[in-house]
Amino acid sequence: MKSVHPSRLGGFLLPITVLAFAVTAGAADAATSPRVWPPSPAAARVTTETSFVNPADLGVKPSVTERFLNVMTGGSRGHEPFVKPFGIAVDEAGNLCLTDMGTNVVWFFDRRQRRAARWEQIDRVRFVQPVAVAKAEGVIYVADSGLRQVVAFDESGRSRFRIADQVERPVGLAVAEGRLFVVDSATHSVAMFDRSGRACGKFGKRGAGPGEFNFPTHVAVDALGRIFVTDAMNARVQVFTSDGQFLNSIGSVGDGSGHFSRPKGVAVDQQGHVYVTDALFDNVQIFDSAGKFLLDLGSPGSAIGEFWMPSGITISTDHRIYIADTCNGRVQVLRYLDEP
Repeated sequence: MKSVHPSRLGGFLLPITVLAFAVTAGAADAATSPRVWPPSPAAARVTTETSFVNPADLGVKPSVTERFLNVMTGGSRGHEPFVKPFGIAVDEAGNLCLTDMGTNVVWFFDRRQRRAARWEQIDRVRFVQPVAVAKAEGVIYVADSGLRQVVAFDESGRSRFRIADQVERPVGLAVAEGRLFVVDSATHSVAMFDRSGRACGKFGKRGAGPGEFNFPTHVAVDALGRIFVTDAMNARVQVFTSDGQFLNSIGSVGDGSGHFSRPKGVAVDQQGHVYVTDALFDNVQIFDSAGKFLLDLGSPGSAIGEFWMPSGITISTDHRIYIADTCNGRVQVLRYLDEP
């Protein structure tokens, strides 16, 4: 990959909406040429594919009940636009989960069943600030920093468990190797739980040294079990073994390639490349797992391939990169092109 300089900038359950689902390009993208990185004449490694700003862009249609209520009330239930998409994840089958901080809603889009569901609450617990989401083996995990809880439920909205007394401000989630990793920004640590919600470990404390954090925010786990944690106020991503032992760090504070200002989401693809969104640079930077800078994607703006305070990022097994373009109120989809 070729280096390109980044942009610089100083119980009770609510009814579940079940809808038809198909992946289609957003209307705004239909007349827009794809953008690639690095630009010509270098060989392209990443290209834009589509974006979506509401369920309708994914082929989702309101249910019969919703269509009736929309006619009666003039509402848009079932195809309302996203306001501030923030947390994003894909499961083993490539199904997409999304949290919307603007509406405090959790979305789930099932590709195989061609349906979608949304939740404002689970049992009697209404979401207040759902900032992160993860999904594996039919269970959806949501970190709500306002509730100070992690809520786990299945695809039908049935509650599995809640983690309410062992985290103070959960903000990041990842599921891997039978464990749930929870970033707790208030205690500057990462807590580990089994898939039933029982605590099984913890690492990190406040500081600027190796293995220490200053308001961590996001977490990802690669195919080798290594844990990548966005250490936001230390302007870096730290890498750990599967049991929380420090390995190395990626990036540092600065305004050039390979540096961060406000790093947010982190994800790792099948080739071991590490992707990090930066909410102040309005871009995504790519590194190898040893921390070497490879490429940056995007710039400030609202056109395709541009971002405004991006946050969550996730990568599917078919090389699609989903980015929560938060303040543009959309999700952008890029695609990694294999090496020739």
